[in-house]
Amino acid sequence: MLLILVAIAAILIANSPLAHGYHDLFHDTLSWTPIAKLKSLHLWINDGLMAIFFFVVGLEIKREILDGELSSPAKRRLPVLAAIAGMAAPALIFIAIAGTSQPLQRGWAIPAATDIAFAMGVIGLLGKRVPGSLRLFLLTVAIVDDLGAVAIIALFYTASIKIGWLVAGLVVLALMIGIGRRKAQSYLITILLAVALWYCVLNSGIHATVAGVAAALTVPIRLGRDGDSMLLRMEHALAPWNLYLIVPLFGFANSGVSLSGLGMSGLVDTLPLAIGAGLFLGKQLGIFISVLAAEKLGFAPRPENASWTHVWGVSVLCGIGFTMSLFIGPLAFPNQPDLYEQAKIGVLSGSLASVLLGFVILRLAAPIKRDEA
Repeated sequence: MLLILVAIAAILIANSPLAHGYHDLFHDTLSWTPIAKLKSLHLWINDGLMAIFFFVVGLEIKREILDGELSSPAKRRLPVLAAIAGMAAPALIFIAIAGTSQPLQRGWAIPAATDIAFAMGVIGLLGKRVPGSLRLFLLTVAIVDDLGAVAIIALFYTASIKIGWLVAGLVVLALMIGIGRRKAQSYLITILLAVALWYCVLNSGIHATVAGVAAALTVPIRLGRDGDSMLLRMEHALAPWNLYLIVPLFGFANSGVSLSGLGMSGLVDTLPLAIGAGLFLGKQLGIFISVLAAEKLGFAPRPENASWTHVWGVSVLCGIGFTMSLFIGPLAFPNQPDLYEQAKIGVLSGSLASVLLGFVILRLAAPIKRDEA
């Protein structure tokens, strides 16, 4: 609900007399900044604060791989398959609509990501109508999806690499790995090295948020001398800041899009249509068909107590691409603000359609019987 309100607020302000102030606040060059590459508030949010978001994502990924729903082949078969299909199908639909010509083709990854907070929030509103196994399935798919999105950012949205800074970052990362293997654990040293890694990656040409995931993967999950886990403590400490400050602030700074002169024709322009269709159609087709094929071929069963209507509803909700899709947008079109504005329209329209249809499907699905639950 918070993310929805933040997105609506940003759109209303961007279409009001406050629009110029809104854009100036986030995009004007700062009078002073301690880091030259972060010359605007928008860059501080997207390249700075979002590194913390990706650090928490990295902690979640490591926990799930070592001690969660991705810790065994049997557990990870279905969500990994669904996540891969759920990223491939939107990209293919995008290319089918937008073509392979520059510069539109750079936006192929925008509809490939799922917003875990939004999707889980909608399921939370539905209460016990959604089987617990499906909640877990969605969470696991979204985590694999996030890992795929980070890999895409590192591989496809890196323009040039500065070797010196990259080597420095690798040295810091190696130091973090070595310290992580020791029994003695220091939160201060871990945080300082993580900041150093982020600074090196920021200047290397690779997107700085990749450093967040890399740093998180070095944090030990084993129990320390105090009988607690550094990874779990850091994840629990940072999660509220992520949910209630960083992601809403990112959403507010990136959702503001001018709707002046936009009619139905604007929604069917090539780029918004390709992104919206990729999210709304590609996600549900890729995930639902992969789950159906996995069960029919004996590769993996669908989640327990879930009807095919439930599976379809959750597949549709995976088309909510708010945070990650908006994040990839400026990476795809770094010096083309007009295309980024069109991309926002595609992301918001595709995500809104997925929210509405997914909610209706799951709301109308047959409730789970007590004995089945």
